[in-house]
Amino acid sequence: MTPILAQKADIKLFDDKKIRSHWDDEQEKWYISIIDVVEVLTESANPRRYWSDLKIKLGKEGSQLYENIVQLKMPSSDGKFYKTDVADIEQLFRLIQSIPSPKAEPFKVWLAELGKERIDETIDPELSIERAIQNYRQLGYSESWINQRIKSIEVRKALTDEWDKAGVKQGKEYALLTDLMTKTWSGMTIKQYKKHKNLKKENLRDNMTNLELIINMLSEATATELSAKNNPKNLQESAVIAHKGAVIAQNARLDIEQQGGKVISSQNAKQLGQQKEQKKLA
Repeated sequence: MTPILAQKADIKLFDDKKIRSHWDDEQEKWYISIIDVVEVLTESANPRRYWSDLKIKLGKEGSQLYENIVQLKMPSSDGKFYKTDVADIEQLFRLIQSIPSPKAEPFKVWLAELGKERIDETIDPELSIERAIQNYRQLGYSESWINQRIKSIEVRKALTDEWDKAGVKQGKEYALLTDLMTKTWSGMTIKQYKKHKNLKKENLRDNMTNLELIINMLSEATATELSAKNNPKNLQESAVIAHKGAVIAQNARLDIEQQGGKVISSQNAKQLGQQKEQKKLA
């Protein structure tokens, strides 16, 4: 099996189950985590073992599918990136034939739609935003939170565009700058922040309150403006600017807290959703 470089992973939803995916611009195809697909189709308590046994079976059969499986670094439950077996849509169609499941046919339809979505989004980028909104609605987020989250994605994209211009590399260097900014404005590293919210595999931003998202956006938007003005040339210069942007956000957080407000919350998305339901019933 051939390892390929780490990339940023997208999260797709099938029956509210998260499936790690990555669009390869050069090859113009999706790569999808096989473990996640196996978990969805089999509902196995140990999808890694199921896939390991299936790989042995496919290998003994001399399956071409087995020979062409590649690996891609994707986020794990501890937030770090590890090599994971992935397959493109065509390979997954063949793989599904080896997994008896009542979800096989619906999943094939989902795969076909996934391929179509990317073509549609290339023609009209607004469609990707609309699909993200629908995904968040399916997960039970409030409309006000969704609006903030979509805006935060736009702000983040503008910042990473600046980092790209400065030669900052996706993956580890992105993570270093993000951790620096988070620790500066919140007082916690991303790992500490996730622990504070009792998170494991979940995305930290998807578990922030509206106010947390706003302060984080202030940090990133400020860093974006400073980067555009100062034109950094490398990771080190970008780190200085990232810190300056985060300090602005830190001051805003401290001002709010001095007035008796609270920015940092220990609540995660599940708890916030339960709180929302309780208010409806009250």
